[in-house]
Amino acid sequence: MKIYLKRLLLQLALPLAVGGIATLLTRNGMTYFADAVEKPPLTPPPWVFGVVWTVIYLLMGVASYLVAEAKAPLQQKQHAQTAYAVQLVLNFLWPLVFFNLKAYFASFLLLLALWIAVAVTVLLFGKISKPAAALLVPYLLWLSLAGYLNLGVWQLN
Repeated sequence: MKIYLKRLLLQLALPLAVGGIATLLTRNGMTYFADAVEKPPLTPPPWVFGVVWTVIYLLMGVASYLVAEAKAPLQQKQHAQTAYAVQLVLNFLWPLVFFNLKAYFASFLLLLALWIAVAVTVLLFGKISKPAAALLVPYLLWLSLAGYLNLGVWQLN
């Protein structure tokens, strides 16, 4: 498979931009969370979140690139990319609701919707590119941990 560097970089830039903008918009809320919010057991140290999310955003970008460049029917690729776009929007909204609004139960429900959207994306990507689907599995696992943490924060606060 030939790699089109500009296309790959664009696919990588999109999820990184979504995460970066969300981080910028939630900085104050993250500080409050780190300092004042009671957290459940198994909460990783704060630096882990940035590292893991960066890796996940890069994996998302590569997965999206593989689907975009795959030899598959256009309509199938459009459905998969639509699911990908939906999960990106939910991914962007979750930290705003959690960190800025401090609406922990609402953010948990949003996280459930995000988990479902990512699962659908994995299924649709898998019909086009098995490696693309596999690249999103760590994302689902991380969201599962995030769901536990989010629910714990809601219960403790």
